[in-house]
Amino acid sequence: MKVRELFNRRLSLRTRLFLAMILLVFLACMLILAATYIQYQTEADDYNLFRLDRKEKQIQRQLNYLVDKYQLEQASDSIWAEYEKDLRSISKIHKVEFSLFSLEGDSLFVSFTPLKIIANNYKLDSTLVDTILTKKGSRYLEESIDELGNFQSSYSLLKVDNGMPYAILFFPYFEDISFSEDELNTFLQRLYQVYLIMLVVAIFFAYFISRYVTRSLDKLRLLIGQTGFLTRNKKIHLENATREIEGLVNSYNNMIDDLEKSAELLAKTEREQAWQEMARQVAHEIKNPLTPMRLSVQSFQQRLDPNAPNLQTKINEFSSMLIAQIDTMSQVANAFSDYATLPKAQLKEEDIVELTKRATEVFEQENVKFISDVTQQMVQLDRTQWIRVMTNLIQNGIQSVPAEKLAQIKVQIKVDGQWVEVQVKDNGQGILSQNKDKIFEPKFTTKTKGMGLGLGIVKNIITSHNGSITFQSKKGNGSTFVVKIPID
Repeated sequence: MKVRELFNRRLSLRTRLFLAMILLVFLACMLILAATYIQYQTEADDYNLFRLDRKEKQIQRQLNYLVDKYQLEQASDSIWAEYEKDLRSISKIHKVEFSLFSLEGDSLFVSFTPLKIIANNYKLDSTLVDTILTKKGSRYLEESIDELGNFQSSYSLLKVDNGMPYAILFFPYFEDISFSEDELNTFLQRLYQVYLIMLVVAIFFAYFISRYVTRSLDKLRLLIGQTGFLTRNKKIHLENATREIEGLVNSYNNMIDDLEKSAELLAKTEREQAWQEMARQVAHEIKNPLTPMRLSVQSFQQRLDPNAPNLQTKINEFSSMLIAQIDTMSQVANAFSDYATLPKAQLKEEDIVELTKRATEVFEQENVKFISDVTQQMVQLDRTQWIRVMTNLIQNGIQSVPAEKLAQIKVQIKVDGQWVEVQVKDNGQGILSQNKDKIFEPKFTTKTKGMGLGLGIVKNIITSHNGSITFQSKKGNGSTFVVKIPID
C-alpha cells in the first residue's frame, strides 16, 4: 500500500509513464522467456517419450521374432534360461537394458533390475502385475529412483500374433537431456542478448514517448499556474496535440474567456462602487467648509455697520476666512481630480536605480538613505509616475514618524529572479492591525490632513506597471512597503 501511494503521489506523470512502459516490456520479456522454457520442456518430454516408444518397439519386435522362431509362447522359466545368450545379444545390438518377467511376475531374463525388484527377490510385485495385466493401454509407466539416478520404468505386455500375452517386458529409460539442455542454454543466452538490446531500446523510446506525451501537459500546467484573476492570462495554442489534450486546452481557453469577462464585470462594479464612494467623500469634504462659510456670511451680514471705524479691518478678516475655506475646497477638488484623471502609464525602458535615487535626493534633508544591490537595472517604467510613487511612499514614511522622534527612511533596491524589489522602510509608529485591510482604499487615511488618496494612487500606478505593492508593519516598529516591478 505504501509503495502504491508513493508511486501515485511522489512520482510525476512522465516518470510513471516511463516506468510503466519499461515494466510492460520487462514483463513481456519474462513471459516470453517462461513460455520458451515451458515449450522446450514439453518438446524434451515428447522427444524422450518418442525415443522410449521407438526403442521399446524395436525390442518387442526382436523378442516376438525370437518367440515365434523357438515357439516360446508357453515356455517355462528354465527354457527361457536357455535363450539367455540370444536375449543378451538383443540388448547388446540395441545398446539398451531390459528384463523379462512371466505373467506371474517371476524373472525370466535380467539385464537391468531396479532396487525394489531386487528387494522383492527379483519378482514383480503382485499389485504391479495385476495393474499391468488389467491396464487397457500398451504400456505402464512409473518414475523410479536408483543409484544411477532417476529414470522411467516402462512395463508392457508381450503378445503373440493372436493377441495372447506371454511375458512382461521391463524397459528402463534414462532420459538424455544433455543435448536439449545445451540447446536450451544456447538459445536462452541469445535470447538474453536480444532482450537486453530490446530493453535498452525500450528505455530510449519510453523516455522520448513520455516526454512527448507530457510536454503538452507541462505547458498547460505552467500556464495554469500563472493564471490569475487580476493578471492578463494567455491562451494555449498547441500543435499536434492529442484529442484528450486538445479538449483540455479548449476547456482552459474557454475558462480564460469566462475569467476575463468576470474580471471585467468585477472591475466595472468596483469602479462604480469606487466612484460612488468618491462622490460621497467629495460631497462630505466640500460640505465641511461650506457650513462655516454660510454661518460666517450670515453673521457678517447681521453685524455689518457701514459707519463702523474698523469696517475695512473686518472686511479683510472676513475675506481671509473665506479665501482659506475656498482654498480647502480647491485642495479637495484637486486631490480627487488627480485620482480620477491619472494618465495612462507611458512605459519605456528606464533605469529604475537611477530614477529611484533621483526621487530620494529631493528628501536629502529628511534623513533618507538609499541603498541598491545593483548599479543599474532596466525595466519598463513611466518616469513621471514612478517618481510620484517614490515621493508619495517616502512622504508617508516621514509623516508616520512622531514629531518628537527623528525620522529615518531607508530605500533599498534588490533583484529577485524576474522581479525588481524596491523597499521603503520607516521608523514610524506603524499601522494598526484593524487598519491594514483599508490602507489602499481611496478614502482611508490616519492623518489629520489629506484626503487619503495617496496610497490609492500609488497602487493604481503600480498595477498599471504589472507590478504589486505589499507592506509589513507592526505597531511601534515602523512599516516597510515593498514594490515589485517585472524585469521583462
